[in-house]
Order: sequence, then C-alpha cells, then structure tokens
Amino acid sequence: MLYHLLYPLHIYWSALNVFRYINFRLVYAAVVSFLVCLVLGPYLIRRLQRLHIGQRIRPEGPKSHLNKSGTPTMGGVMILAAILISTLLWADPLNPYIWLVMLAVVGFGLIGFADDYLKVIKNKSEGLWPRHKFLLQILVATMIGILLLSIPGFSTKLTVPFFKGFTPELGWWYLPFAVLVIVGASNAVNLTDGLDGLAIGPVAVAFVAFTIVAYVSGHKKFAEYLLIPYVEGTGELAIFCAAVFGASLGFLWFNAYPAYIFMGDVGSLPLGAALGTVAVASKHEILLLLVGGIFVIEALSVIIQVASFKTTGRRVFLMAPIHHHFELKGWEEPKVVVRFLIISVILTLMSLSTLKLR
Repeated sequence: MLYHLLYPLHIYWSALNVFRYINFRLVYAAVVSFLVCLVLGPYLIRRLQRLHIGQRIRPEGPKSHLNKSGTPTMGGVMILAAILISTLLWADPLNPYIWLVMLAVVGFGLIGFADDYLKVIKNKSEGLWPRHKFLLQILVATMIGILLLSIPGFSTKLTVPFFKGFTPELGWWYLPFAVLVIVGASNAVNLTDGLDGLAIGPVAVAFVAFTIVAYVSGHKKFAEYLLIPYVEGTGELAIFCAAVFGASLGFLWFNAYPAYIFMGDVGSLPLGAALGTVAVASKHEILLLLVGGIFVIEALSVIIQVASFKTTGRRVFLMAPIHHHFELKGWEEPKVVVRFLIISVILTLMSLSTLKLR
C-alpha cells in the first residue's frame, strides 16, 4: 500500500521520526497534492478536448460567458485524485476521521460525476433529476453521520462560537443536523462555481482555516487553552485539509481567468461535502457559516431570488447566484472573483479570532 512509504516509516526507522508530526506532514500533503495537479492538469485538459467534453453555456446567462462554451469541464477529477493520493500518502491510515472525509469526497464525487456525465456526454440538460440528486446526497451524508456517531467518545453537543458554557445537547437530533451541514455546504459550493476561479479560491481559504481548526481541536493542550472541544484524532484532519488546499492551488493554476478547465459538479459537490464533514467532525459546525461566508451568501441569494419571484413576481437581483448580479451591474469577471476572494479572506480571519474569544 502507498501509505507504507511514508507515515508508518517512523515506526521502523528512527531517522524518519519527523513523520510522526502533523505539522510536518500537512506541509508536504499540500505540496504533493499541488504537484499532482500540475502534472495531471495538461494531460487531462488535452484528453477532455479530444473527447469534446466541454462546458455548455446557458443562453439566459450573461452574454460575456458565451465564449466559454466548449471549455473542458469535469476537471474536478484532477482535484479529487490529488486529494486522495496525498491523503493516503501522508495521513494516518488507522484514523477513522480520515476515512470519513474520504467517504465524503468519493461519495459526493460519484454523484457529481454522474450529473456531469449526463449533462455533458449524454446531452441531458438537467443531468441527474434534482430530486434524485438531492436524495443521493442525503443518503451519503446520512452514512457519514451514522459512522461519525459510532466513533467512541464523539460528542453530540453543539459548539457555539463566543460562548464557552453554552453547548446544547442534540442527542440523536445531531444526525439530521450533520446531514444538513454536509449537504448544505456541498450545494453552496456548487452554486458558487460560476466564474473562473470563483469557487476554488474561497475553498482554498476555507480549508486553510479548517487546517488550523482541526489541528487545535485534536491537540489536547491547545483545545484546553482555547476552551474549545477536544476531539481526539481530529488532528489528522489537518493533513486532509492541507491536501485540499494544495489541490485547490493546483487546480487554480489552470482555472484562473481565462480558465483552461472547469471543475464541474464532480469537483464542487465533494469539495463542499468535505468542508462540511470536517466542520462536523471537528465540532465547529456553526463556525462554517463564517468561514464559508461567500458560499452562504451565494446560496442565500438563490433562495431569496426564488422566494421573491414566486411570492411577488419580482426579482431582488438582476440574476442569481449573486456573482451574476454583479456581472450584470458592470463588474468585470476578474474583479468579481478577486473581491469575493478578499471577502473570503476577511471572513476567515474573523472566524479564526473566535477560537480565542470565549
């Protein structure tokens, strides 16, 4: 197995004792996943072009997007490959949380792949029926939630930022709550994926934040000092988060404006689900609302637009999700992407400050 090359080597050779340390392994998890994307990227782009697997642009969207038609899509395959390879190489293979986040990546990745396959290759404009797609997401998220609750010592108490003594016990209600977080995060990232580099930038920033959150949550002394829940074993999730960060940067290399490749649902759905799973496992579910604030805003803009149109017949935004609204207001695409990324960084810094404010 690949993981016998790296993490367990410290057991057999004292010279490799450095492999014991999470802070060492997370750095190289990011580097390896980044390099995997750089290597796979050009090959995958050429392969998708030969197979004519290109993005179809909706005619009702901004006219500036029409020149994107035919751009290779389903590039999320590259992201998932980089994440899985790097995580298997650098993470502890006996850690149950690692396998849970990998289940999220593979499970939601398969749903996204099926959706992209039907839309792009089979020319079915809707892809998977929304009802079937949603049910599959709930099924995979429920599996993750059940497995999470089966881990000895895992708490069903809810952690609320800023309040060290307010930890409501959800009991078995924690399962539907976890499903809501995972499925909600998955679809929110999916809705954000509409411009070159728009989704993958905030994803990278969010996983930097949860690299820190997972590390301190799994470190008993740091958790006690910061007055946050200590969850034994979640420190290894920092390895996974770093791998996602590296893969995100690697994909952004090709996805930055003007994009050579799009991630498709095979990328956006599992990235969001993985983010939600890490938030649940590390007991920082509500913090995700701030860390992933851009995704929340994008999802809310769609909900508000639909609700307003159905009840009043009027639209609140020129177009939803909200990034299209700003495009139609006259913002150039790179400006929208960079400004949303700036907001994402600010929200992440604010979210990390809550670890100390109790």
